[in-house]
Amino acid sequence: MFSLIQLESFVAVAEELHFGAAAARLNMTQPPLSRQIQLLERELGATLFERSSRKVELTAAGRTLLPSARRILDLCTRTELDVRRVSSGDAGSITIGYTAIAGQSALPGILRLAGEQLPGVSLVLREAVSTDQLDGLSKGSIDIGLLRPIVARPGVVSRPLMEDRLVAALPDGHDLATGRGVMLKELDGLPLMMYSTAEARYFHDLVMRLYDSAGARANVTQFASQVPALLAFVAAGLGVTLVPASAMAFAPPGVVFEELVGPAGLADLNRADLDLAWNESNASPAVARLLEIILSQDAGPS
Repeated sequence: MFSLIQLESFVAVAEELHFGAAAARLNMTQPPLSRQIQLLERELGATLFERSSRKVELTAAGRTLLPSARRILDLCTRTELDVRRVSSGDAGSITIGYTAIAGQSALPGILRLAGEQLPGVSLVLREAVSTDQLDGLSKGSIDIGLLRPIVARPGVVSRPLMEDRLVAALPDGHDLATGRGVMLKELDGLPLMMYSTAEARYFHDLVMRLYDSAGARANVTQFASQVPALLAFVAAGLGVTLVPASAMAFAPPGVVFEELVGPAGLADLNRADLDLAWNESNASPAVARLLEIILSQDAGPS
């Protein structure tokens, strides 16, 4: 296998087309430079230069090698710099998982903070429901999650990021769209666009608790795992649903919202907060720095 010094020697000669000038550029004498070229040619089994007393020219093999050699050397240089920056948290890659609504509400603020304070860090964004994010955090495929506070997972730490609540989403023109709020009992028996139990268990269970608290019957006619899909059902006039209030700013045309009112204790039950989560064993300095930045915000990103 050829070495980096051999590639450096080759690129210098290829660009200078003069062994003496290339040797001076590399701060070495000409004999060891020629030796490195000979070793590289032997390793590759190809002649890289045509040499004469008057000039040095690249062979077809040399012209083929040159762009690849440049890329390899550039990659090595970048890697060295990246390793140094990653060790200090100034660079690296962070994979952020987020729910569809978190992508519209909390995520932009986090991206803004990262861009301002960690400009050298690359962010990989992955939309996923909360349960899938938990799996990703456990397996290490996600570094930071923006998810709903669901069942705890060993090794995964979470902190409250943003308070939220559920509101009723109704087709435009619905009889309950009065602007005065909707009592849960008034939703009894209406076609309900419901969260999937497999992928959106947190919201499914929350909606059922709310219905049960008012003695309302949940007449589920459609299932979906994400809020945008449920709102699309509502916009099509297929029924009603309950969604986080943070989704109100991103609803499609044809959907109106009403606050949920009554019974007593509803405010304590109607919590759809968003958490910031990460794996406590994650040793990435960049992840640690971004978490510190996010958590240092008094009110959290919005």
